Amino acid sequence: MSQVKGLCVMDVDGTLILEEVIDLLGREVGCEEEIAQVTSQAMRGEIEFETSLRKRVSFLEGLPISVFDKVFDSIHLSPNVQEFISILQKNGILVGLVSGGFIPIVERLAKSLGIAYFSANQLEVKDGLLTGKLVGAIISPEVKQATLEQWRKELKLSKKRTIAIGDGANDLLMLKSAGLGIAFCAKEVLKKEIQHHVDKRDFLEVLPLINFLE
Repeated sequence: MSQVKGLCVMDVDGTLILEEVIDLLGREVGCEEEIAQVTSQAMRGEIEFETSLRKRVSFLEGLPISVFDKVFDSIHLSPNVQEFISILQKNGILVGLVSGGFIPIVERLAKSLGIAYFSANQLEVKDGLLTGKLVGAIISPEVKQATLEQWRKELKLSKKRTIAIGDGANDLLMLKSAGLGIAFCAKEVLKKEIQHHVDKRDFLEVLPLINFLE
């Protein structure tokens, strides 16, 4: 790629993809409803993200890591997101993924879409099984924001050359710290605070909002 002209940081679950991966993992342990309920509360901003994540991950204890192959095969990209990413990349806009989800899925998605920058949570594994715990830093709302800032500085870009796209309460800080924050098929809590929103699940609807596409 020639000179990097911009950075677009995207949330994954509910934005890049249709599903919430934690809910799909919950289905594998028979706790989908309990986990989905906590996910919804977290995305609406009713409970603090880290607390909700630790609670949901605790349900996954005992799952084999092979579950990620099954879950990866059952997720769907949002309509036209592949084309959207490719248009940005052709125009010198680097794309990054920042997710409150999990590395085994996010890394595969990033590789399949030609994305070099990604960050997500790491699940603890012992003897090939999930322990129900997380390892390392949690990708909290504050960490999402800090990651966007860090990548922007590494790329030597001004704030106005950054875009952030997300759908849940945990994306709010990241969207506010970008030059252009876009609430994509978002929860009300996000739409109240963010000026730009796209309510149709089609990433080609996002392109007109980006004013530095040459």
